[in-house]
Amino acid sequence: MAKEHKTVKEMWKKYLSTIGENINDTGKTYESWYFCSNEKDANELAGLVKKGIKKATASLYGLYEIENEPFPKVGEYIIITNWKGIAQCIIQVANINIISFKEVTEEFAAKEGEGDKTLSFWRKVHQEFFTLELKEHNKKFSEDMLVVCEEFEVVYK
Repeated sequence: MAKEHKTVKEMWKKYLSTIGENINDTGKTYESWYFCSNEKDANELAGLVKKGIKKATASLYGLYEIENEPFPKVGEYIIITNWKGIAQCIIQVANINIISFKEVTEEFAAKEGEGDKTLSFWRKVHQEFFTLELKEHNKKFSEDMLVVCEEFEVVYK
């Protein structure tokens, strides 16, 4: 993502003040990002998070290493932005489960809060999304691939 929008740091400062901390002496850190790879989906998913409908997200385990990205951790804070990088809310990772794509459950699919919230919808859209992501790295999708299933809570909006 491009340079961090000023609303991200402003939201982080406001959140810290609600828990009695300030940006100068807190030990807490955050990342900021948006969901998906297009404006429509990024904005829609940020809205679902703010409304409390989307409470989870999934990513391919293998891409963390390929893209040299830090692996998510329980307890970390993420400022969800819209496509333009404007802060929408702050989430905190509550649970991480690593399972194969084919083992993702109806319960997790419903927590993702997308579409009709069914496992069949989840599988369809995530297979399409993961296939596109993997194509960028000359890799092919398999239902045996490991998926990082993250559950989170909105802590500030």
